[in-house]
Amino acid sequence: MRKAAFVTVDVFTGERFTGNPLAVILDARGMSDEDMQNVAAEFGYSESTFILPPDDPAHHARVRIFTPVTEVPFAGHPNVGTAYVIGQRSEIFGKPVADRLVFEEKAGLVEVTLQRQDGRVTAAAIRAPKALEVGSTVPVEVVATCLSLEPSQIRTASHLPCMASVGLAFVMVELVDLAALAAARTDRSLFEKARESHATPENDFPVFLYVRDPSHPFRLRARMFAPLDNVPEDPATGSASGALAALLASLDPRADGLFEVMIEQGVEMGRRSIIRVTVEKRDGKPGSVVISGESAAVMEGQIAF
Repeated sequence: MRKAAFVTVDVFTGERFTGNPLAVILDARGMSDEDMQNVAAEFGYSESTFILPPDDPAHHARVRIFTPVTEVPFAGHPNVGTAYVIGQRSEIFGKPVADRLVFEEKAGLVEVTLQRQDGRVTAAAIRAPKALEVGSTVPVEVVATCLSLEPSQIRTASHLPCMASVGLAFVMVELVDLAALAAARTDRSLFEKARESHATPENDFPVFLYVRDPSHPFRLRARMFAPLDNVPEDPATGSASGALAALLASLDPRADGLFEVMIEQGVEMGRRSIIRVTVEKRDGKPGSVVISGESAAVMEGQIAF
């Protein structure tokens, strides 16, 4: 039996025991796919990451991301948290840790910028590996039934419920108010029915609900449900936040600009998170999507595999 060192952090928060927990395996060499999946299931967090040497020596690490049930090509909070963990070290696989890093992932290359306060890394910003992709719409009645809501609680003035991705797809659903957001409940059996006709190859019908601040259209409150990935609710979802910010920028009448979006998530779970997204829009199309947030260290140790 072998052992691997790990660190856990809470992501998209500066305080322990809030935000979204993440387990980071610092050196996953020697671990099989099955080992990684078993370790991720044992931690039981929405995701765990496994750091490996890069295939291209010009990059800094290859990062694999597992939910409790499957591997995903990209996710936001695992990248922000992994970057924060690496930023606490002077080197990675013999290469000095600089303020700019490049991770190799299944979705593509992820560019990382470490952010410091008083010389210490406290946060990280990641550039999503893909531009916005908007997929099919999902009937309002299907979404409402899955979430134990009335169709009238879903707002469709800006967009219908639809798939959107900057590396990982989610169903984006705007609700009418915070009361509707608080009332949302999941039913796994109904999600299973929805998956049959609306799932993507990468995931199992995760739904990202949001409400806009009436005084500021780019300040949002959100919840994310992915019961078919064994994630009943996620306290902070960076990849979904990036996709949503890009979607909102694409719908804005301005053809060009820099859109700064702040998303508060996890409040209903008692794990408040703050996710910041910057979207650059040119010629009517959103391009660069940067997701950023703080992290806080929680535990470290070894896990056998």
